[in-house]
Amino acid sequence: MSSYKDKKVITIGIVNELTGLSARMIRYYESRGLIFPERTARGTRKYSFTDVELLMEIADKREEGIQTYEIKQELLSDSKKRGVRDHMIRGQLNAQFNMKKF
Repeated sequence: MSSYKDKKVITIGIVNELTGLSARMIRYYESRGLIFPERTARGTRKYSFTDVELLMEIADKREEGIQTYEIKQELLSDSKKRGVRDHMIRGQLNAQFNMKKF
């Protein structure tokens, strides 16, 4: 079951209000591969609370002068680290509790 924070239910207008980022800037971050909204059948972008938090982090990094390419590399690195960590935790649980799936 996914967290409520990961459900894609927020429109770009609301994201704009929550973050202070323009719709154009939000779409730019999407085009740079930093954020991945879902699309409705009519093409409307839908974001999650997790996306909103990520957009705020991206905006903070941009204010610090970090380029979008560097942010993307950092996000990819963080994602790989989480994947390795999750794999290690599953392995430890499997060893400890003789579990086949977790």
